[in-house]
Amino acid sequence: MRRAKIAFFFLSLCWLIFPFTVDPASAQQQEKRVALVVGNGNYEKTALATAANDAGLIAQTLQAAGFDVIGARDLDADGLRNSFRDFFAKVQEQPANTVAMVYLAGYGVQLAGENYFIPVDAKISRDTDIPIEGLRISDYTRQLASFGVKASIVVLDSAGPQPFIEGGNPIAGGLALVEPSPNMLIAFNAAPGTVAPPETGNYGVYAQALAEMIRTGGLQLSDVFDKVRLRVSEASKGAQVPWDDQKLSAPFSFFDRAPDAPPVQGSPDQVAAIRDKPLRDLGAQDAFTAALTRDSFMAYNDFLAAYPSDPLAKRVRAILAARREAITWRRTYLADTPDAYWSYLRRYPDGPHAWDARRRLSYLSAALDPPSSFAMMDYDVPPPPQDEFAYVDRPVFYFGDPDFGFAPPPPPPAYFLGPPPDDFVVLAPPIVAIGAVGLFLLPRPAFVPFPAYVRPPLHVVAPPGNIIFNNIHNTTVINTVINNPSPSPAAINAAGGRGGTLGPALPNSTAQRATLIQQGKLAAPPSAAINPRAPGVVTPANVSPGGPAFRQELPKGNALPVPGAKGVPPPPGAAGTPNRLTPLETNRPGPGQERLAPNATGRPPVAQGQGQTTTPTVQERERRGPPPGAGSATTPPKPPPPQPELRRAPPPPPPRAAPPPPPPRAATPPPPRPQPAARPAPPPPRAAPPPPRPPPPRPAPPPPKRCPPNQPKC
Repeated sequence: MRRAKIAFFFLSLCWLIFPFTVDPASAQQQEKRVALVVGNGNYEKTALATAANDAGLIAQTLQAAGFDVIGARDLDADGLRNSFRDFFAKVQEQPANTVAMVYLAGYGVQLAGENYFIPVDAKISRDTDIPIEGLRISDYTRQLASFGVKASIVVLDSAGPQPFIEGGNPIAGGLALVEPSPNMLIAFNAAPGTVAPPETGNYGVYAQALAEMIRTGGLQLSDVFDKVRLRVSEASKGAQVPWDDQKLSAPFSFFDRAPDAPPVQGSPDQVAAIRDKPLRDLGAQDAFTAALTRDSFMAYNDFLAAYPSDPLAKRVRAILAARREAITWRRTYLADTPDAYWSYLRRYPDGPHAWDARRRLSYLSAALDPPSSFAMMDYDVPPPPQDEFAYVDRPVFYFGDPDFGFAPPPPPPAYFLGPPPDDFVVLAPPIVAIGAVGLFLLPRPAFVPFPAYVRPPLHVVAPPGNIIFNNIHNTTVINTVINNPSPSPAAINAAGGRGGTLGPALPNSTAQRATLIQQGKLAAPPSAAINPRAPGVVTPANVSPGGPAFRQELPKGNALPVPGAKGVPPPPGAAGTPNRLTPLETNRPGPGQERLAPNATGRPPVAQGQGQTTTPTVQERERRGPPPGAGSATTPPKPPPPQPELRRAPPPPPPRAAPPPPPPRAATPPPPRPQPAARPAPPPPRAAPPPPRPPPPRPAPPPPKRCPPNQPKC
């Protein structure tokens, strides 16, 4: 008893001398966040306008939430595999305390129940090329699940119309329905078996909605994607309905909200009515919002049972038709038996996965046509009614098809999903880095400050050098550093970015490859030739793809366009073209534009600050005079060698074959006469374009009569 009293007295004395309090946030285990973000847009077949922009927007939003983001754009197959390898290495450092997220924007296709993400260098012309050229998503999701992470999020913003397979055995459109692994959430930008319409703005509606809901704060992960589905349906007028499924066991939120923050939703009773109340007890419009929020086969079926004659019932039937077919095919693929594939063909003889079923039957050495009797598979969902075949028996299925004539969906009730913030309705175009390194760097969006009551959770471990995370409320830093195309090193250091970057870090292998390309030790990837920001065109930083700065369509081949060819502006000095330099040709950066420098090897230009010089301006060229070999009043001009400048000089015309005076319609153009820069000599009509290189030497014609000095003509 005496010893117990002494021990109690000693502990009390320590408490008085060293008082301390246990912070609930610090008591919670520290959480590490890692993300891989990829935006592939420069495909040879058909480029995607907003894929890289969307990836840049999501990367910046995740940086603000405390994610250590590695990201890149326009990666080929090797680049994608190496990026996943670098990402998995970060995840494996502390998997039990790590939240991992993957966001892939680009082309995604499905084949025989598997989803594939397509690299920019893929050569796909038939269905058998997909497993060879594409990356099977399930290989990477299974590996991610095997690490035992706290939570994992996989987002595929790639359910668009694929341009690769146009004939032969068709493939189903969109992405295939999948099941997440434990502690994983999987999300698509469009419902399984459907495709999203083409994007028209600076960013895709799905990426912008996802960034908005992440920034809201205070939402659990499932609530984030439920509200994304409502926002995308509203913004696309029902043409796009996202999908997600999750098996999360631990709570997770991107941001917290302060106690004095305005409420995110209405009263608890109103929110509970949307989530749990029977649909027949709600009005038709609120019931539609509830069905879309729950996004289940049962919810859509309950809506049709409660409101079969409502104008929204037709739209719900289409959503239900796509979900029924996706569930049927998923269970058929998991069974993987001849009876299962015959069962699918019995239900959907012309369905989107009919050719997938025949492929698997051939692989299993079974007959393609169903026999007269076999064990029909039980799918746990009723067979499709006759009116559903009009939606699923088509090559491409999207809810915005004008043939359907759907009634526009109602906006969600304001108490459940209010309008987006004013500063997040129309986002400015991002800053695009141009050059060798810019081929892989994600665009840098103009940062929108977070509300003061939104903050990252205190238990999140801040990644090193993350300027976005350190300054989400600091307007001064945002204006001087984050939104500056070329911030000074001192400004970056003042913002706490020592050793860090404004955007996500490139994967190690991609960064090494970019350095070798910049140094001229490695050839640029084929995607550089089809990049809208290709060499020879200086793209303003804040111009979206397809905007006025892109004066031509993307070339279809892996070669740079030749001036004067079809779809390409003629060279300066051509007939009918004023010989004056445009802002794009003088290499003068406009507002928010990065200055570029030509590469001595003729490869893509790099941003200024990489140890190279810029192209001289017009005034500098006038002050320096004509370059060597340009000719004078008494010496005929010599053919200039090809230069990798942003503005190409026109090839010299062939020499004159006969002395003056020439015939009025001579087949051979006259020799070039020194002319002022503003009045180039037009070539004769119907003259064949000269070759890019001088022709082989021929017998030189007799030299023309030389004129005395200071006498232009004699």
